[in-house]
Amino acid sequence: MAARFGAAKILYALMQRWCLTIAVIGCAPAAALANDWGMGDSNSKIPPSSIFDAVSTPAHEINTVAFFVISITAVIFLIVGGLLVYSIVRFRVQPGDDGREPPQVYGSNPIEFAWTTVPVLIVLVLLLVTARTIYTVQAAARPPDALSVHVIAHQWWWEFRYPGLGVVTANELHVPLSDPKQPTPTFLDLESADVAHSFWVPRLAGKTDVIPNRKNSMWIDPQVAGTYLGQCAEYCGTEHAMMLLRVIVEPRADFDRWVAAQKQPPALDASVFHGRQVFESTACVNCHTIRGTAADGRFGPDLTHLMTRETIGAGVAMNTRDHLKVWVNDPSVMKPGALMPAMNLGDKDLDDLVAYLATLR
Repeated sequence: MAARFGAAKILYALMQRWCLTIAVIGCAPAAALANDWGMGDSNSKIPPSSIFDAVSTPAHEINTVAFFVISITAVIFLIVGGLLVYSIVRFRVQPGDDGREPPQVYGSNPIEFAWTTVPVLIVLVLLLVTARTIYTVQAAARPPDALSVHVIAHQWWWEFRYPGLGVVTANELHVPLSDPKQPTPTFLDLESADVAHSFWVPRLAGKTDVIPNRKNSMWIDPQVAGTYLGQCAEYCGTEHAMMLLRVIVEPRADFDRWVAAQKQPPALDASVFHGRQVFESTACVNCHTIRGTAADGRFGPDLTHLMTRETIGAGVAMNTRDHLKVWVNDPSVMKPGALMPAMNLGDKDLDDLVAYLATLR
């Protein structure tokens, strides 16, 4: 009796845990949609990140080999499925059958040769096509005039450094539009500051692992201006799903103007002097950099031109003054598990700090 009671108690506990798990899984999407901080409306205006809608040479190459593989496997599926359907219909039980097993055929050399040779040839073709695609994408030479960007992955945001231009930004990668007549690729040198990540913008290129203590490289040559959504594609911790990024592809003239603006120090506004004092007297300076101030931290994003970015928190919220106030006050409201601590400032200091940050353009 005691054993039965114990088993029933364990079963009840398991049922409780399952019900709780189902409730959490079911309620999480609803909670996430309760306030998407403007991201749903913003992302709805950007074309979906479909791997089948490539706008860059590496993505086109991957797309081509993917369609080739799908075509071959589709033909195999149709042949096998057709033979299966034919066999089911042709050899189905007929009225008047005596129920005896039909004659069996063993050791057909032509059939065995066919089902051995054909798959080997198919695998060989797929191997050669895949190897050619990998070589085309991975072995591309870096032209002298190519734009180079140093990408550093953090938990959970992206840092972009332009060594030749003296520009540092975060989560939004700006690159020039590639001219089809004179391609101008952008080469990305990727490394991680903490754990394994993966850089992926589906319409521009395939996934590239971003690994600690190792540099990997990739390149893109986007041929259509616009904004392209990407994200980390390797589970990297609590907020992996919110380690998003945007690639803004713009004509060369617009890109040059963006670079020139990013090189400028932030404008000084006397009306937000107290907010700057709050920033410089708190832990903000240990993690963030703002050129022209005492802040030179590297742990968090560079904030010199914070308000030129469309999003904050690596794509968790649109970059508005109200959202910025929520983020600064307690990032976990928007991004549970974020490594940035809650500042716990008084209302006056919080308002003044946000007002100062809002001038960083």
